[in-house]
Amino acid sequence: MGTPWWEGMGDPPEKLWDWQGNEWKGKSPAAHPNSRFTTSIDQYPNVSDRFNDPMGVPISAIMFGGRRAKLIPLILEAYSWEEGVLLAAMMKVETTAAVELEVGVIRVDPMAMKPFCGYNMGDYFNHWLTFRSKSNNLPKIFLFNAFRRDENGKYLWPGYGQNLRILKWIIDRCNTKVAAVETAFGYVPIPDSLNLNGLAISR
Repeated sequence: MGTPWWEGMGDPPEKLWDWQGNEWKGKSPAAHPNSRFTTSIDQYPNVSDRFNDPMGVPISAIMFGGRRAKLIPLILEAYSWEEGVLLAAMMKVETTAAVELEVGVIRVDPMAMKPFCGYNMGDYFNHWLTFRSKSNNLPKIFLFNAFRRDENGKYLWPGYGQNLRILKWIIDRCNTKVAAVETAFGYVPIPDSLNLNGLAISR
């Protein structure tokens, strides 16, 4: 088997099959607008050897990801569990080809779960808030947005494998190894705490 490729990843491989299973000739999109790529967790060499433990594994962080071209920062750490639940519940995202709307329309999508929540959203949020009474060691909550664009419509963050830099910042925040800036809504990285080496991104 080959390697997944879609528009925006650079030069295509020599031989490529499109999302409909046809050999790609470059005249139509290779990838469906809502393409995703997943792989079995068994493929990850760094997965915990306890990932199937019926007692579970400790969770240090929860990330909510959304697509927004403006305003929402690359990564934001909530000040508290309750604030994190509130920020996630108030999420607004831009529509993608996964929904039956024009692409790029901003819509309310609590926790990016609207299409998947099978019961009353108020009850769902309250369920999250009850965790405070069940643990004194709740995970930190982060909001992630790799889809900010500049005035020319170009993505500010390169995404793909570079997202490991964001994961490292989150891990470092969970281990109190890096500083952050306080904003009205939570902590964001200071330039020196986020590894930008080799990226053409200004401070």
